[in-house]
Amino acid sequence: MTQWIPGWTTRRPEKGDLILALSGSDVVKPDNGWLHDGDSRLFQGELPDSVSLGSYDGRDVFVTELPGSGVGDHEAVPLRDALLMLSDAPADMLSTGFQVWQWWRDHRYCGRCGEQTGFHPRERAKWCEPCGIPWYPRLAPCVIVVIRRDDRLLLAKSSRVKRQFYSLIAGFVEPGESLEGAVHREVKEETGLDVTNIRYHASQPWPFPHQLMVGFFADYAGGELVLQEDELADADWFLPGNTPPVPPETTISGRLIRAMENEISRGGIPV
Repeated sequence: MTQWIPGWTTRRPEKGDLILALSGSDVVKPDNGWLHDGDSRLFQGELPDSVSLGSYDGRDVFVTELPGSGVGDHEAVPLRDALLMLSDAPADMLSTGFQVWQWWRDHRYCGRCGEQTGFHPRERAKWCEPCGIPWYPRLAPCVIVVIRRDDRLLLAKSSRVKRQFYSLIAGFVEPGESLEGAVHREVKEETGLDVTNIRYHASQPWPFPHQLMVGFFADYAGGELVLQEDELADADWFLPGNTPPVPPETTISGRLIRAMENEISRGGIPV
């Protein structure tokens, strides 16, 4: 059984290591699997600038980015397609790799003084020597919520995303705001509804580019659907098993929807 273990080292990759190769928002796949050997012809005999991710099957893994012209005849799979559509994609590893590389690229220089940053000696952070401060990978908490009204659940279609999925209400947490407060606000802003009985269900990192999705159940408390049109193209209440297309269960939205359908199907309508 293969095993992915996140980790960190300051050393450069060697030819016996494994490389996750990115090209923009695409993953550059080898003929088999998702990781290239360090001596792959893709790197033209010279290992590129890379950053540590952890290990896979006992071999150290690094991530790098190739120019568009450096992909050659390899398949370039959009990261979003890999996470949404491909059941064999190692989602945790791909998500970690994309987020770590974005951080590495975006923090080459200190955001305070502009000096070039280097490795932190003990942890995954970029270090500014003049300022004496670390720059850690950025995480942006987002809430996502499935709302229940008696024996139905609310599904909504984004006005921004081209995919035909109906999904859930979601949004970023504001400074000084609790997760539960963000659920109340986002639901009210996007749908005009009030909710109650907010309860945590699960979480998932989502690397577009650095979200941490925090999933909740909630119950309808009042109001009529009034959609925020720049966010939602449509929304309605659906019975379990009679929904439009929804995201797959590789996503937290898909898992929340399935979990709420199961809860409703088992009975026990909230009081």
